Formats: sequence, C-alpha cells, structure tokens
Amino acid sequence: MTQSVEFFFDFLSPYSYLASTQLESLDADIQLRPMNVLKVMDAVGNVPTTLTCKAKGAYVQQDMGRWLKRYRVAFNPSKIPLNDGEACAKAVLAAGNAQEAMAITKALYQNIWGQAQTLKDVSAVLAALKEAGIETTGIAERIESSEVAAKLDSNNEGAAKRGVFGAPTLFVGDAMFFGNDRLDFVREELAREEATA
Repeated sequence: MTQSVEFFFDFLSPYSYLASTQLESLDADIQLRPMNVLKVMDAVGNVPTTLTCKAKGAYVQQDMGRWLKRYRVAFNPSKIPLNDGEACAKAVLAAGNAQEAMAITKALYQNIWGQAQTLKDVSAVLAALKEAGIETTGIAERIESSEVAAKLDSNNEGAAKRGVFGAPTLFVGDAMFFGNDRLDFVREELAREEATA
C-alpha cells in the first residue's frame, strides 16, 4: 500500500518552494494542501518574523543559497509580494485530479521562483498554466467558484486546528514536520510506518 504525505504549503513561501522540489523523492502519495500561510499564522498567533526581523531576513537569504546548492534547483524569483498566492492555491484546488494538481503546483512554483514571472491575478495564473502545456478550460471554469474558495478556507482552518504555524508543513498520519529541513524526518516516519504495517 502506498503511504501518504500531506503537504501544506504557500506559493509565496521560499521554503515551500524548496520542499516542493523534493516531494517525488519521498516515494509516497502526496496530498497537496495549498493554504494562505499568513491567515493560518494569524489564526494560531504566529508572526512572520522573516518579514519583520531584518536579521532573520538576511539569514534566510544565506540559508536559501545553501539549500539551492544542495538541491540544484533553479532560483530566479519574481517580486514575491506582487504574486497572488491565493489565485495560485485556487488553481491547484480547481484541478480535475491529483496528477493535474501536482502539474499545476510544479508549473506555478517554477514560474514564481525559477523564472521570475509575477503571477498577479487569476488571468496571469491561467496564462502560465497554458504556457506550461496544461489544459486550462476546466480550471478556468472552477478557479473562482465558491466551492474552490471553500476548499481553501477549509485548508486554512484545518491547518490551524492541527497545529500548523508556518509553511511548509508535512504530515505523515498525525506526525507533523515543519520546514524544508525536516524531510529526512518525514522519510524516517514513512519507513517506521511501513515497518509496523
């Protein structure tokens, strides 16, 4: 039986981008849970110190460089605050199936963090997906629906209830792992679960 990992992420989070590039290496069924991390942080009383603390912001720049070198992934970020993270999240939630959702996630992350493309609204998101070879007709019909908006709200609320306080956060069952640098622990938990199955 294929094991499952839930991936709570925000498209505007650099560490979520890093973690997203490593999901396939987990050899598990990845359940994508896009969220608005600032809303989740507000719900649980957390503060985005990377944005408010100059020293931490400077450190993150250095730390990102280390991870990018390790993962060997493209890094040519857009002007991140100008991107519509919720429109990106809704595109994933508007996917017709899990495979399409993953393709959307990869394409949008590549645009925002690898190709310096600013996705400022739904139209830009859909154009980026079309450029990536993803059929957008169904996505365009659903992306601004109340059902998709409700799914995003549910992800935000569910994340907060489960103790999520930042992005990325991964779950193996009830075991929670915060941060791109916890993927080895995720792998260990998957191995432990497999051994006891």
